[in-house]
Formats: sequence, structure tokens, C-alpha cells
Amino acid sequence: MLYTVAKPVDTVRFGPFAGTVEPRYQSQLGFQIGGRVVARDVTVGDIVKKGQRLAALDPVVPRFALTRAEADVADARAQSENAAATDARTRRLMEGGNVTQAQMDGATANRDTAQARLAQAQASLQKARDQIGYTELKADFDGVVTQRSAEVGQDLSAGQAVVTVARPEVREAVVDIPEDLIGAMPKDGRFTVALQSAPEVTATGTVRETAPFADASTRTRRIRMTLQDPPPAFRLGATITVSLARKVEPRVILPETALLSADGHDAVWVVDAAGTRVSRRAVRVAERRSEHVALAEGLAAGDRVVVAGVNSLSEGQTVRLSDEPL
Repeated sequence: MLYTVAKPVDTVRFGPFAGTVEPRYQSQLGFQIGGRVVARDVTVGDIVKKGQRLAALDPVVPRFALTRAEADVADARAQSENAAATDARTRRLMEGGNVTQAQMDGATANRDTAQARLAQAQASLQKARDQIGYTELKADFDGVVTQRSAEVGQDLSAGQAVVTVARPEVREAVVDIPEDLIGAMPKDGRFTVALQSAPEVTATGTVRETAPFADASTRTRRIRMTLQDPPPAFRLGATITVSLARKVEPRVILPETALLSADGHDAVWVVDAAGTRVSRRAVRVAERRSEHVALAEGLAAGDRVVVAGVNSLSEGQTVRLSDEPL
């Protein structure tokens, strides 16, 4: 089987691939305590400011806990004051020899224990006060709501996501590329990113991150690209097309089966003009792919190359063409 060499190409194209515009930085926000949601003030697409309330929990239970903590502090303070007064009286009696050393040590121990319990109660009171503040979920930074994960009336556990807030100022292109094409993707390429709804609106993207593993079901790997000065039309969630075209040295594309490699040298079998004999011709490989090779030197347009049975031919061997050239 023969392959007729076409005009060498000087442009390599990669893509196009479909993707979306996503934020580089986003956070899932949730309450630090559990409870029942009584208010959700934002929804998807809302712009929020730092400190703005996003949602709220029922404050009844935390308020009960605060009241109890305040009572515990009052009780512990009274116990501490009483233990301190007892310790002082015991010391005076000790000086007059009216109590034993064991009684003095017991009064001192009771005083220290009461003071420790007071410190513990005060810490619990501060925690209860903090938890009253935790019943309101507020934004940590300016951003846009990209997802809501809870509704009013829902019971949440501590840390469970309520909303996802993204920073819209840093956007990037996210695209899934077949795993077998990752090797051919230029790592330092400057990709053209265009909106599918308005292809004339474009931006330049450079690869920032490549997923280390392919998706088990789609066999694709996720690529994240940094967008350089994207226009305002590149909104979060917009569908985009990513492609790359770059100039390279002229090269001839052949099926991978045409290449004969031996002793570290590459060659192909070329049929003469009469179509009766083959000759071995050395070539220089510029790029190898799974099914094709790109040759930088050795062939010209119009040459006829054998692409099947290359390992069974010899120099000057007579051949008979029975198939139409590819």
C-alpha cells in the first residue's frame, strides 16, 4: 500500500476543544455550628460584599446555652469568693495555732479549685457568646455566589456547605482533553480562547495546571488555563472553545506504519517514478504521535511511500503496484 506525500505543512493545529470559564479561587462557606436554617439571603449569581450576611441559623438553642453559661459563671464566682474567704480565715487561725496544717492545706486546695472552675466557666461563657455570632454566616471576601447547597428549614451539621462564593476577578479556562492528546499539547503554547456564543470575542490562555490522572469514565484530563486580560463577556460559566495554531518548520505527515527504525536511524521506502522498484531513504522525525509521524527532512511532495510491509522489503527490490495510492 502506498501513500502519496502531500505538500508539507508549516502550521500545527491543536483543538478545538469545548470548555467553560471558571474562577480560580472559590470557597464553600458553612456555619461553624450545627442548627436549623431560618434565613438564606442570597442565591446563585448574587454579588456579595465582605461581611454581608449570607444565611442564618435559629438562635434559640445558642441563646439558652449563653444563659446557662452566664449562670455557671455567677455560681463559680460565688464559690471562688467563698473559698478565698475561707482560706483567709484559716490562715489567721493557723497563725494562732487553732487549726492543723492539714486543715490549712485543704482550705488552700479548695480555693485553687474554685478559681480554676471560675476560669473554666468564663471560658465556656466566651464560647457561648462566640456561638451566638456563629448563627450568622457572612462573606469573608467580595465575590459572586456560584452555588447554593442548603435551604430554609434544613438542619445542618457544623461545617456543612451552605453557599459557594467565587472571586470573579481571577478567571480561567477549564477544558477536558483526551488523554492520548496530552503528549502532543505544547506546554508553553498560547491558546486562543473564544466564546461559543460570540466567536469573535477571544482571549489568550496559557496552561497553568494539568490533571495528573485521567477521568475513569471519559478518559480525559482536565486542563486549567490562565486567561490574560479576558474581556467582560468572559463571565463565569460561559461556554468557550480552546484551540491553538502555531508555525513550525515544514514537515510531511505520514502514517506511523511507514516508518522503518533500525540502529537508531529512521527511514522510509520510496517507490521510483516508474513504480517498479523501492529504495530506502533516510528521514528526520520531528514529531511522533500515536498513528502518525511528522518528518522534517527526507521527502518532498509527490513522493510515493510504502506504508505496509516495510520490514519485508530490501534495497532495489522489484515491486508491483496493485493498490491505488492513498
